[in-house]
Order: sequence, then C-alpha cells, then structure tokens
Amino acid sequence: MRISNIGFVKAVSAAAFTAALAACGGGGGSSGTVSAEYQISLRADKTELPVNIANVQAGQGVYRPFTTTLYVQATKNGQPIPGGEKIFACNVAGGLNAGSLYYLDGDPAHEKEIDDGKGGKITVPLAYRSITLGSNSGGASFHFHAGNQAGTSTISCSVNDPRDNNSKSASVNITVGATTQKAARIQAVAQAPGYLGTQNAIGIANQVAMQAMLLDDANQQVVNSGAPNVQVSIRSDLGAGSGARLVAGNQSGSVLQLKTDGTGVALFSLISGNAVGPIVLEYRADRGDNSVANGIQDPIFAVTQVYAVNEIASTPLSTSNTDLGTLTNGVPFAYALAVSGGVPPYQWSVTGLPNGLSADGTGLISGTPKAQAGAYGAKATVTDQNGQKSTLSITLKLTGEHLPINPDDFVITGCSSTDINTACALPGATPGNTYTYAFTASVGGVTWSVSGLPAWLKNGTAGTAGFITGTPQAPDNCGSSEFLVTAQRGVMSVTRKVAVTVAGGTPPNRCP
Repeated sequence: MRISNIGFVKAVSAAAFTAALAACGGGGGSSGTVSAEYQISLRADKTELPVNIANVQAGQGVYRPFTTTLYVQATKNGQPIPGGEKIFACNVAGGLNAGSLYYLDGDPAHEKEIDDGKGGKITVPLAYRSITLGSNSGGASFHFHAGNQAGTSTISCSVNDPRDNNSKSASVNITVGATTQKAARIQAVAQAPGYLGTQNAIGIANQVAMQAMLLDDANQQVVNSGAPNVQVSIRSDLGAGSGARLVAGNQSGSVLQLKTDGTGVALFSLISGNAVGPIVLEYRADRGDNSVANGIQDPIFAVTQVYAVNEIASTPLSTSNTDLGTLTNGVPFAYALAVSGGVPPYQWSVTGLPNGLSADGTGLISGTPKAQAGAYGAKATVTDQNGQKSTLSITLKLTGEHLPINPDDFVITGCSSTDINTACALPGATPGNTYTYAFTASVGGVTWSVSGLPAWLKNGTAGTAGFITGTPQAPDNCGSSEFLVTAQRGVMSVTRKVAVTVAGGTPPNRCP
C-alpha cells in the first residue's frame, strides 16, 4: 500500500506538471506570448541656447530664442504605450543654474499673475525643477528655458514599466551659452563689514578678505588659462595706501598677480598700514590672452576702495568741499573722496561730473574726461552705516580739446604727468618677495622697451610684452630706483620715467 501510494502521488504530480506545461505553451500545446518591456526616448528641438542675459520670459516662437521644446516618447512592441494621468516624470538632473523646466500648456495651475509695472497685471509661466506629464499617443512635450548663467543642463525623463514595475529612463543635454572667456569686466568686493582697522586700531581686524571676479561679454565667469590673469595693486598715491599690503598664498606686497579659480574668482587679503582713510585698489586683466604674466596688451581696468579706520567713531559724519584741480581731456584720472566720523562702511552718490568721469558707491571718482573745456561743479552725498548723511561740493577745471584719446598715449598706474623728468610711482616691492608688474597702453599692437633698470629687475619676454620682474634683496636693493619705459606703435612712441621703491621685509631680509 505504501508503494502504491507513492506511485499515485508521482502520477498525479506528473499529470499536473504536464497540464501546467501545456498552459504555458510548453509541450505539444500552442505557443505563448511574453510581455514586452517599455522603450523610452527623449529629444529636444534645440540642444544649444544663448545665455538669457536679459531674463526674457519663457515662451514659444521666433522671438523666444531662449526656450526649446522637448519630446518624450514611450513604446511597447513598437506601439505607443497606453495613455493616462502622470505617466512621465521629468526633472533637471544636472546644471539647474543654467535653466528650468516649463509646461507652457495654458493651465492656470502652471501660471501666476504679476504686476506689469504700469498698474495692471500680466500672466507669466511658472518655472519648475521637475514636472509630471500624461501620455497622449505614447508621448508628451514640455519646455526648457535658459537662465542668465552659462552651463550644461541634463534633462531626464522616466516611465514606470508595469511588466516588471521598474522605471525606464532617457536623458538629453542642453548647453546654455558659449562663453567667450574674454575678460570684459572686473568686479571686486570686500568681506563684510567692508572696512578694516589700521595697525593702531584696537578691537578692529586689520585684515579683510577680498574677491575679484573676472567676467566676460555675457557676464559669465572667466577662469584662468593656467597663468595669472588678474593683477591687483595698491594705489600708494591715493588715500591710505602707504604701508598697506596685499597677500595671497606665498605672495606679499603692493602688487599681486593672481589666478581666478573655476568660478572666475581670485581671492586675496588686504592688510592695512598705519594711515586712516580709503585704501584704493586697482585691478587689471588682459582681454587678449587672459594672462597678465606675459604683459597686458588689451587691458581691462577697475578700481575699488576699502576704508581703514582707527576706531568705530561716535563723532558725527562730516566731509569737506573738494577741489579736484585741473584735469585734461583724454587723460585718465582717479580721486578718492574722504570722510571723517560716522560708522563705516560709507555709501556715496555723486552727480554733475563731466562726461567720461563717474563715481562708484565707495566714493572713488575715476575715468577719462571727454567733455567741453571749462569749470564744473558737482555734488556728492555720503551715508554711513547708521544712516547719517553729509553733502559736499566738488569743483574742477577741465582743459584740452574734447578729442578721442590718442591711441598712442601711454598709461601707467598713477601717472598723469607728461613731464619725462617727473617719475611716476609704481607699486612698492618687498625684499625676498617676487615682484612682477605689467604696463598697459590704451590700444593693442604696442611694443615696449626699458632702460636703466635696477640690477634686481629684468625685462620680461625680450622687452616687447611690457612687464618687469625680479626679487629684491636687502640691504643691496633697498630704496627707490628710477628708470625709463617706452611704448611704441608704428612710428609713434612715448616715454615716461617711473620709480619703484624697495622697503620693509622680514628680518634678516629687511630694509633698514
């Protein structure tokens, strides 16, 4: 009986297996079908968009060049998948700063009303990081809109496959903007609170971190090309620059040549001297080859100032009327307005300056005047951190014809005199620290030559690039040295006398 029972069980099992096999299309039954998996694709009408520097709203059509349409499609066995609500999920998987997603479907839930600036309302589409879409004939469309920052955005879409309950995905890259990496502007800022104490100040840091951002034609960050691409120097002829110094890594002195990082920013520190007042910093970059280490042929120029104070004064804010003296049309000019009392940082506004001159919020007047000769009067108002205000009058006399600047004029930091016997002061040098300085002219195509260099300085790139470099040592190289610099363009040339002073240092390599 036991053997018969076992045989019966085996027989039943075999029969059940045969039936199951037949049901699955095995054995001698008919062939079965296996459910096919979903296939998904994603494409864009345009994979390159211009940088949206004007922040134009998203939209479709020829006048909306910053928006492109994307199409997501899913199939099964080559046929469109079934339709339904929220079939596709799409998001910006990388490069969100370069742009956002939009529905642009007319659904009020995807729009908002804003003021039009004229007393009325306008409807604008909403931007999204991710969106969900229903399937119509196996597909859907949506939009990507460029922002004001260059970059590459990765758009990814997925659909859930009911066959195995797994997601199938596809992606596409859209590039926003082709940066020129040609310097067009330098923007510099100081770390909050925006001022520093002198070496005599108590309880106020005498060092402040600084950032200089190099921007191209579309205001996109310019990274370095492997060489220093920003030169910053202290204007010792203006304000409280005497005794102050710049530091960055192993560099220290009155002039630094720095590399911007991958975000287009060069970082350094400003350390004060003993003088109270504005420390004026001058920045230069070379649009030509994005390097200041081999000279500057196509200069980009900027100036800023940072206040050095002895104390956070409780005395009232006060200013004095200022006479800028006589200025010459076509000759670069800079002047730092001064203030006493109050609480820094200070905010300035200046009106009434002749064409070609302007003032920034720090009270630095700069530019190249190009206006009718004569006397001018301007007004300046300064506001301190506590909201105190003080107003002063500015006078100046402008001479010379209103002509475009001579393309062969030689431009040296702080040098406005045409008298070859009057030396223009270059940023100072420190014993033991490498000193590099690049001269600039107002146009390209200039070759340079120098004569009478001190023994510790040498001319870079056979003299044609217009930069000098060297490392002074104490006590042999201490003091001031004068030499001549000549800029030549074709048959025209101009020569100026310049001076560089070696001072300071750290014992034992220190000037007495």
